[in-house]
Amino acid sequence: MKMEESVVYMWGYLPGASSQGSPLLSPVPVALPASTLSEDSWKDVCGGGCGFAVAISESGKLITWGSEDDLGQSYLTSGQHGETPEPFPLPTEAPIVKAAAGWAHCVSLTDKGEAYTWGWKECVPSGKVLLDSAGVRFEKDSFGKQSLLQTEQEGPKPQSSNSTGGMLSHVDNRKAREGSIKKRRTSSAKQEPESSSMSDDETFLASPCLVTLGPGVRISTVAAGGRHTLALSDMGQVWGWGYGGEGQLGLGSRTKLVSSPHLIPCFNPSAYGKDRPSLIHQGSLSSTEDISKVPGSHVKGIACGGRHSAVITDAGQLLTFGWGLHGQCGLGNTHDQLRPACVSALSGVKVTGIAAGLWHTLCFSDEGQVYAFGGNQFGQLGTGADQAETLPKLLDASNLENKRVKIVSCGARHSVVLTGMI
Repeated sequence: MKMEESVVYMWGYLPGASSQGSPLLSPVPVALPASTLSEDSWKDVCGGGCGFAVAISESGKLITWGSEDDLGQSYLTSGQHGETPEPFPLPTEAPIVKAAAGWAHCVSLTDKGEAYTWGWKECVPSGKVLLDSAGVRFEKDSFGKQSLLQTEQEGPKPQSSNSTGGMLSHVDNRKAREGSIKKRRTSSAKQEPESSSMSDDETFLASPCLVTLGPGVRISTVAAGGRHTLALSDMGQVWGWGYGGEGQLGLGSRTKLVSSPHLIPCFNPSAYGKDRPSLIHQGSLSSTEDISKVPGSHVKGIACGGRHSAVITDAGQLLTFGWGLHGQCGLGNTHDQLRPACVSALSGVKVTGIAAGLWHTLCFSDEGQVYAFGGNQFGQLGTGADQAETLPKLLDASNLENKRVKIVSCGARHSVVLTGMI
């Protein structure tokens, strides 16, 4: 029996993909690029950033579309996304297996465990770390090695270490750069970016860069937040970089910019060996007692919201960190969480899936039950009301009865679940 061919549909606001930049009010089929193999087909849709869409074909091509040259919007800096779907030029022939996009940056993962990222310069690793209060920053010395330096700000004095930051290789990719530089000039000329403290040239970097987390470390999955990125290694360790002003990088401080992949401690610090002293000095670990209470030995799932993050351990424990104004960390308050913290309200629940939106978070258990918390101004929690929830709330909607949820997904202000029969 012949398998039915996969079809991608799009709707909503994709200015470059609709006439006169108007929103698409109903689903419209998306054709594969003519430049791909004739026998190719759609494999996965990965969502997208502000105004552009990202998908993956069966042959492992990264397909993007949606943005438009003449709007001058900041999302143009994430690369060239034309009116029609086209393969995005990456400096690798390896098949893409996973991709994610933030407000104006993208990250993709190959079947070899290599991650490429591009977009806003503050979202792309460069070797520098700027902090608000912890008094720590990374810089690259003349030999390209990273060193941890203390600023004159008040805060703990860190030990010199170069083992907690990842390595970055900028790859010369003329095809990607050729189209994106034009967009960069268009964008910078018409609209000042959100990060206004930097000059235009310093803010934009469109060419894809290869990110590595150390010798022999493979990346198993990636997630993109508004202006930050998380990567999960095949050893179950979480790394982060980008903007961390609300604690979404889990480093124990309000980090303005972390431009070098940094290990996020989620378990007993002894698991990090020689990195333990420097991590404690940086404020990443409040105490051995606090962190050793986390059930499990490694992380198996990650998610990024607009300004918060969530991870799941192999024991099914949910940890959250970052912006908490709407209760999206699920800790019973509206405070920012600067370090990974167990969501104690779910201590008796084995969490197996997680997703995060702009102001809210969804997760589901091994029994297929959905829990939601955070902002609810648009009904994105699915509770039947518009009241925010600072603690996980079990969804008991009648149309979810006798259904087992298998996948959860969050947009900025909406949510989607995929179910099966119990």
